[in-house]
Amino acid sequence: MSAPAPRTALLEARLKGRLGAFALDAELALFGGVTALVGPSGGGKTTLLRCLAGLTRLEGVVRFRGETWQQGRTFVPAHVRPVGYVFQEASLFPHLSVQGNLLYGLKRTKAAARLGFEEVVELLELKPLLGRAPARLSGGERQRAAIGRALLAQPELLLMDEPVSSLDPAGKAEVVARLEHLGERLSIPVILVSHDPSDVARLAHRVLAMRDGRIVGPAQPSPASLEGLADEEIRGLALTALAAGLRPADR
Repeated sequence: MSAPAPRTALLEARLKGRLGAFALDAELALFGGVTALVGPSGGGKTTLLRCLAGLTRLEGVVRFRGETWQQGRTFVPAHVRPVGYVFQEASLFPHLSVQGNLLYGLKRTKAAARLGFEEVVELLELKPLLGRAPARLSGGERQRAAIGRALLAQPELLLMDEPVSSLDPAGKAEVVARLEHLGERLSIPVILVSHDPSDVARLAHRVLAMRDGRIVGPAQPSPASLEGLADEEIRGLALTALAAGLRPADR
């Protein structure tokens, strides 16, 4: 999968600080497309996403499309940042139908519509579900609706934190299939946290490995940066490199 990259970074972040015993010291630049963050549990991937969204505050700088979200005393709160956040567990409003949840996402933004209601419904195959309550949905259906609500808020940056890890195989397959099409359709940068190598290979244009609160390497990390990564995560990096057409050098 390939994506054209702008000449300058859309997102620049340098964040450092402690949350209890955990220390984050990460620097990140996004140039578009889908960037996957991989690495051991507890490595800081979710903390980094929460800092970018404005849900957690640590010291540092965050700039997006030339606008400063965080630096010194400047801190743009989460509800003002044009960020869509898809959590591991779908957080739909139980008292609203699927359609009501989607319209909530559409109504909470004043931004010009980049994605329309009908387009999102079609992309995520939600039409048969519009009248249902969340309690009557499968796990995969709930997560598709949650992704749709996030998209209809017209985000300029989409963060997805293990969006399929809690689903059964059937639910996971249906969501990943829709995400694959979304990656081709969206013109906004996406950060995906995933522990599944096959998902990373299918969805990501770029892979960054994260360990002990630091980003330690791209899709072709040095041997030293592989230390501490689980076997499944190393396989994910290798699969992504192969999908991009990279092969081991001749010996």
